[in-house]
Amino acid sequence: MSWIRRGILFSLLELAMTVGVAVGLAFALQAFLVKPYRIPSGSMEPTLKIGQRVLVWRLDTTPGLGQIAVFHPPAGADPPQARCGARGEGFDSYGTAFARPCDRPTPRESTQTFVKRVVGEPGDVLRIRNGHVYRNGVREHDPYIAPCGGVPECTFTGSIKVPAGEYYMMGDNRGDSDDSRYWGPVPAKWIIGTVFFTYWPPDRIGPP
Repeated sequence: MSWIRRGILFSLLELAMTVGVAVGLAFALQAFLVKPYRIPSGSMEPTLKIGQRVLVWRLDTTPGLGQIAVFHPPAGADPPQARCGARGEGFDSYGTAFARPCDRPTPRESTQTFVKRVVGEPGDVLRIRNGHVYRNGVREHDPYIAPCGGVPECTFTGSIKVPAGEYYMMGDNRGDSDDSRYWGPVPAKWIIGTVFFTYWPPDRIGPP
């Protein structure tokens, strides 16, 4: 075999190894550090639009108040699963208002992946009025939310306490979001990570 052929084979082998290492690193990065997600619904509008693509930092599984998190919700988010004693739907079939939003998750983890904002941390006492969350008696600073528009599920007469080790999640589109109000808080072990960057579309590149 001539030195030219050996050189070509060596170059091809080097290229294959380089591509293999790059692909391996990409899979490792996605598996352990950063993972891309596409926003599937309008529940986080106006902050995140349908089809917008975000990056999630997978090492942050204990998000802070106000952070946007990606997680597996309780199985109550999977129809036709029972939803937290049917609370959080606004009014029952007799026209009676439910006393409070859901305060406990169903014990099984859903396979769905949701994107919501943390509005309550472990131990917080929450009340929801007109879509605004009052945390330990203080209303959240929420310029990012879409107004509720007076729909019934935006106001509840009673308060709840977030259990230890769990987080309360709500969409910014408070009048049209399937969130903790319906299926309860999310255990920390079901949190995948926090959204730290949006990369598509081009006019929305940057922090969320």
